Amino acid sequence: MKFISTFRPWRQALVVMALMVTQANAAPFAAYVMDARTGEAIYQQNADTRLHPASLTKMMTLYMTFSAIERGEVRLDSKFTISRKAANEPPSKLGLRPGQEVELRYLIRAAAVKSANDVATALGENLAGSEEEFTRQMTQMARALGMNNTQFRNAHGLTSEGHYSTAHDMSILGRQLFYDFPQYYNLFSRRSADAGIARVAATNRRFLDAYDGADGIKTGYTRAAGFNLTASAKRGDKRLIATVFGGSSTAQRNQTVAKLLDDNFPRIPDRVRETPPQSPLTRTVSRRAQVAASAAATRAEPHRLVLQASRTPAARPAMLIGAPMGSSGEGGTTGSGLLALGQSPRPLVRKDVASTVTAASEAAVKAMPLTLDASARPGPKPRSTRAVLASADDNDV
Repeated sequence: MKFISTFRPWRQALVVMALMVTQANAAPFAAYVMDARTGEAIYQQNADTRLHPASLTKMMTLYMTFSAIERGEVRLDSKFTISRKAANEPPSKLGLRPGQEVELRYLIRAAAVKSANDVATALGENLAGSEEEFTRQMTQMARALGMNNTQFRNAHGLTSEGHYSTAHDMSILGRQLFYDFPQYYNLFSRRSADAGIARVAATNRRFLDAYDGADGIKTGYTRAAGFNLTASAKRGDKRLIATVFGGSSTAQRNQTVAKLLDDNFPRIPDRVRETPPQSPLTRTVSRRAQVAASAAATRAEPHRLVLQASRTPAARPAMLIGAPMGSSGEGGTTGSGLLALGQSPRPLVRKDVASTVTAASEAAVKAMPLTLDASARPGPKPRSTRAVLASADDNDV
């Protein structure tokens, strides 16, 4: 006993030294707060410092998954095969087995709610053929979204060399998830979910329960990253998205995010013109459609038919359908002699074949409808983001 008592002060000193080392090696802190309606920065601290994102990475994994569904490449009931690599990922995990086939809807739930690493790898491998190719596509998507200080090396967020992001970039991604996929966004506010082989609890349930108006989005933790969180909350017509990197514990991180939200809600106006971010798919289509017109393509040439210069062919009034010559209303000619849309001239019947044209066929020609009458009705106006959110069904995914 004396031996142990003699060395007790030494043991206490080791504990103190270990705590000092732990504090000295704490993950760097970073924070960013934006008005989700406009994307405007409200608060930032070390916001563009490249740090370990941990499981905030899965926000991009899910963004890529939702994109694939919307493009029709996969469906919610598509079955994904689990590889040995995916099954062997360290926790947090769902507990998938090699060779197992699981519906995509359950994998999405497990990734969004439980933050399962084995599920994230399975998503990447099945969507892109390999996790390496998937992470390349993830980084490419990050650039398209304006996340200029982000690079991915895996689909789950475990610490890896060259795998980094920022508080600013993850806030951008959180906003894109909200606006681009409102039909799936309710996943991030669930406290639990049926993941097929098990019912899983949300890693973010403490913050969701504690902060009024919170409805997402994603937590993350590794020793290198600290405790991370990208959160979204709404008060009235206001919505903020806040990201914190490098929290010292779950409780401290949640308190920090809550304070950032509380401090910055009063700083933004109640009403503002909402400016949703542009979808990267929309950007791609727009770029392809923007073809610069060349002088040769737009210059009128003598041998080309210029519609504005087309004139009524010489014809007797009896050849026209509709109003008489000189009328300016529908079915007549304009004062300039141009042929109105309703005045398509009937072709003349040659004298030598006139006897073959029967009264019935002539009546059928006269009764033919104009092309304009068959114009299709325009499609319905796309619903707003709020309307889609209001009608989202929690059971869809």
